[in-house]
Amino acid sequence: MALRLSTVILPVDRWSEGGRAKWQRAEELGFHAAYTYDHLSWRSFRDGPWFGALPTLTAAAGATERLRLGTLVTSPNFRHPVTLAKELISLDDISGGRVTLGIGAGGAGFDATALGQEAWSPRERADRFAEFVTLLDQLLTEDAVSYTGDHYSAHEARNIPGCVQEPRLPFAVAATGPRGLRLAARYGQAWVTTGDPKLFEAGTPEQSVPAVEGQIGRLTEACAEIGRDVAGMDKIMLTGFTPDRARPLDSVDAFVDFAGRYAALGITELVIHWPIADSDFAADQAVFEKIATEAVAQLG
Repeated sequence: MALRLSTVILPVDRWSEGGRAKWQRAEELGFHAAYTYDHLSWRSFRDGPWFGALPTLTAAAGATERLRLGTLVTSPNFRHPVTLAKELISLDDISGGRVTLGIGAGGAGFDATALGQEAWSPRERADRFAEFVTLLDQLLTEDAVSYTGDHYSAHEARNIPGCVQEPRLPFAVAATGPRGLRLAARYGQAWVTTGDPKLFEAGTPEQSVPAVEGQIGRLTEACAEIGRDVAGMDKIMLTGFTPDRARPLDSVDAFVDFAGRYAALGITELVIHWPIADSDFAADQAVFEKIATEAVAQLG
């Protein structure tokens, strides 16, 4: 698969004050997709403006024509499969079938306790995630679903007419552990990584590449266990969380060097953050746009 370049636009702007313009500009620049985080708040943005992911994507669907749209990522932290499925079917319809659901187990910080629950243990997050993905897949592919699980239930949940994309909109499953990778292999049309989180603080760029290679190897094994060819699966890397941090956005050459290393491993889509001044995602807008329009051609 040829490498694709996408962006993630954090929902920090009022729609009338720059929000709409960013999504439209992303389409003009030729990005394959534009994603947004599905959180209630996030890290350094916690005390500032932050809008909902699905309303933002719905507005973006009406403001664009070709750009794929999606979450990166949605988690069970504050979502229920029954209501999420209804909203996703609606968004897929409004966008004309341009939606990808990035989905992950979620973490223990930020908005994980916003609904008043205690933070879940890693084991409980994994258990909930497995049930969440399984039920969501069923809800998006069947007209009526009844289900009783340990964490989620559905009673005659109707989802007619279903997704525009068949048999349902694609899942991009974020996972690095064995259980998550098996879920990705079984239910994902794509797999998502941010690199090895253990290397974020003290690792080196040279350590990051073989770490991602190892993740792809374990994904390959998970696919082989169920008779699936991993080559037919998109492999998405959300950048900004490897030891390089934002340095790949310093110049086109720096990005091409960075992208080439991961493309050689089999990564098929790189996602870069739309620049936000005075944040972890600060970058020169002109360089960012030059990367968007020139970098992929240089990787050919």
